[in-house]
Amino acid sequence: MFRAAELGQTVSKKEYKARAPDIRRQLLEAQVLLSRTADFSVMIDFAGVDGAGKGSTVNELHGWMDTRLIKTNAYGPQSEADRQQPKFWRFWRDLPAAGHMALNLRARYSTPFLDRAYGRINDLEYLAALKRIQTFERMLADDGMLIIKFWMHLSREEQQQRLESLQADPETTWRVSDRDWEHWKMYDQFIATAERTITETNTDFAPWHIIEGTDTNHRILTVAEIILEALKSRLKVHGHQPTPELLVDPEAIDAEDPIPEPPDRHVTVFSVLDMKTSLAKPDYRSQLIAQQRRIHLLNREAIEQNRSLVLVFEGPDAGGKGGAIRRILPTLDARNYRVLQYGAPTDEEASRHYLWRFWRHLQEAGHLTIFDRSWYGRVLVERVEGFASDREWKRAYAEINDFEDQLVEHGTIFVKFWLHITPDEQLKRFKARKRTPLKSWKLTVEDWRNRGKWYEYETAAHEMVKNTSTHVSPWEMIPANDKNFARIRVLETFGDYLEAALQGN
Repeated sequence: MFRAAELGQTVSKKEYKARAPDIRRQLLEAQVLLSRTADFSVMIDFAGVDGAGKGSTVNELHGWMDTRLIKTNAYGPQSEADRQQPKFWRFWRDLPAAGHMALNLRARYSTPFLDRAYGRINDLEYLAALKRIQTFERMLADDGMLIIKFWMHLSREEQQQRLESLQADPETTWRVSDRDWEHWKMYDQFIATAERTITETNTDFAPWHIIEGTDTNHRILTVAEIILEALKSRLKVHGHQPTPELLVDPEAIDAEDPIPEPPDRHVTVFSVLDMKTSLAKPDYRSQLIAQQRRIHLLNREAIEQNRSLVLVFEGPDAGGKGGAIRRILPTLDARNYRVLQYGAPTDEEASRHYLWRFWRHLQEAGHLTIFDRSWYGRVLVERVEGFASDREWKRAYAEINDFEDQLVEHGTIFVKFWLHITPDEQLKRFKARKRTPLKSWKLTVEDWRNRGKWYEYETAAHEMVKNTSTHVSPWEMIPANDKNFARIRVLETFGDYLEAALQGN
């Protein structure tokens, strides 16, 4: 079954650079159309051999598409709360809404697969588990969901070489665990179980795609092309056709710079930041590897200590929040983190206290939650745009401080970043988005409207820092005009917090 995924297929760097931009553009077009038609949702599963690139493929897809419309679900062993519910409860809980995508790692197949490979259940019990999974998938597909499943494969020899290569390099040895070698020794059992799994659950409504994981460029392009073709085919059935115009908001592209003159004596907490700080690319590359290795090791210790982590990212539009987050993700075990992005509240959320939607997404001990924008929207956008009354946003400072105090008192390792850029740098990045097809979708009329209120937002952010930068949860303000400097500074700061917390300081 896996011979076709052991052919040693490669894609050169030159070919990758030639093909990737067009595939990325088409994926974005299809994703935007999916979000606007909202006729169905998409669930994409990644399973396969250790070291075959499941997590890195998911991270790459996040970089290629609009992450606001993607939710990554990475499943480990059931928590105590999960065990109090039926086995499929957490999979039902995490289903994507219409117009959205879910990327699943080690999902519904993982537990029965490992149980069979280790001999903890017999063949009949395994077939019963697969039948339950197939029934679940059929229900979702009958309701309109598009389901795509990838099995990432390496030969036994290639997996051994991959693990040995990673372990031999001082910069990547931390990526290899004893569990990886244990699974390698069980390679034959794993492959036999994989063949049975794919044979029994490869259906027209939830097909498996076996992907050769040896060459990174080949793997990513193949996965992206399969997702693209499946999306385009489904959209065509619904009478829709993705086009390049979908990625462009004419009003945003043609907009003129609306920023007003600064108020007299406009001095804020951001005025003392050295916005000229920078980091040369060679230094950035070397420090990136070192800091990612440091964070990975510290995060593994945090997991062993069952410590929860929460990171908050705020800052002006185009400030580099997403880029900084993407440099953190490769250091983490995909089963132990979740990135949450927040926009306007839904009707369900708006009917409750504004902190409710953040409380409900805090994860269990040993996990990391990253908030790309957060509860600070109450004292920023809701204040400036008039969505919250003066009384509501003024009282929010104390409410937020209490919320964060409770996190820290509980033992949560909590860090909040403000990535700051100047108005000139923001304009430069907006103009770059205009010129770049793969970035033009990021530029909206709302971005320009917010820029027209730059100094109102900066004043609100100044008061936010003044009122919520406390001893237990201070703001880490990062000069972010230079992306390289900002990304390394975020990694260093996160590592410092981890180190201090784990040492009991």
